[in-house]
Order: sequence, then structure tokens, then C-alpha cells
Amino acid sequence: MNIYDKMHSGELYLPMDEELFKMQLTCLDRLYDFNMTRPSELDKRQRILREMLAEIGDGCYIEPPFHSNWGGKHVHLGKNVYVNFNFTAVDDTHIYIGDCTMIGPNVTVATAGHPILPTLREQGYQYNAPVTIGKNCWIGAGAIILPGVTVGENSVIGAGSVVTRDIPANVVAVGNPCRVLRPISDRDREYYFKDRKIYLCNE
Repeated sequence: MNIYDKMHSGELYLPMDEELFKMQLTCLDRLYDFNMTRPSELDKRQRILREMLAEIGDGCYIEPPFHSNWGGKHVHLGKNVYVNFNFTAVDDTHIYIGDCTMIGPNVTVATAGHPILPTLREQGYQYNAPVTIGKNCWIGAGAIILPGVTVGENSVIGAGSVVTRDIPANVVAVGNPCRVLRPISDRDREYYFKDRKIYLCNE
């Protein structure tokens, strides 16, 4: 198994490999170009994103600055994904974000971890575990999603939450560590925020 494949295997490996570093620098140069675009250069941003990311569906938008270990090389976006500013993708392995998901400002999604054993950390060992966020999720501002986590479709992760374990579909989950607060319910069909009723402009 070569070092790049090992990086995606979940096994311990040493990330400061010369070939890995060269590949990573190329990705980071492209990320730098994306972050230096002007707000009016929307077409240029989209072109660079299509070069940077592993996958990107139609209708996606990432607001710079975007921070990423591998420049988004291992980030997979469905369609109509919205990502607000200061998104950090620690994409040493794959991050999957489903259609119509919204990512708030200052969110971190991390796939990389290090052993608890101090002697292994001292030698620089690392492991990576993929993260999956389902379709139509809302990840609130400042949330942190840790390696190996899956967030089920339609779920909401409250602002500032630290997600250390899988979250099921169709729930609101909050806290540190993040826990399910409640299911998405019939009340949510009537109220969008506290006691404010839903009145859509096309009704």
C-alpha cells in the first residue's frame, strides 16, 4: 500500500512524506487562488472550485475564506450546497456533504486524528476517518464535527456544538458533546423560529 492509499485507509501513518507534501502544496496553491478572488469574480470562483474539489454539484457556493488541509481535494459536495465563510475542512481523507445542506460560518469538519499514546504522537503518527453529512442538513455557526462522524439527512446541528458521534436523521442536536435534543416534528411545520409562524410569500 502506497502512502497516499494508507492516508485513506484509517491506519496509522506518518504524514510528512515528501511525495505527499508535494501533492498537498499543489492543492494549497489552488486554494490560495480561490481565496484571493474578488467578490465579483463568481465565474472564476466556480471554475477554481471545480478544479479543487473531489466533486461539486450544480448550484454550490463557498464563501471565502475557505481553509483546507488538502485544498478541498477530498471534499465531495452534492448539489445546492451553501458554505459560509471560514469553513475549515481538515480533509486528509474524504468529507461528503449531501444535496441542499447549509454550513454556517466558522464550522470545522475534521477527518484527521492522532493517537492518545504520547510516544506515537511524539513520532508524528496520524490516522484519518471520513465524515459524512447527509442531504438537507443545517450545520450551525461554529460547530465542530470530528473524524468518523455521520450526520443523518435533514438534521440540524446547533451552533457551537462539538459532534463526537453519529447523529441520526431528522433531529435537532446540540451541545458539547453534541446530543439529540428532539426530533423534527409537526410543530416545525407551523413555526420556523420560536413562536413565529410560517407564512410563505407564495401562499
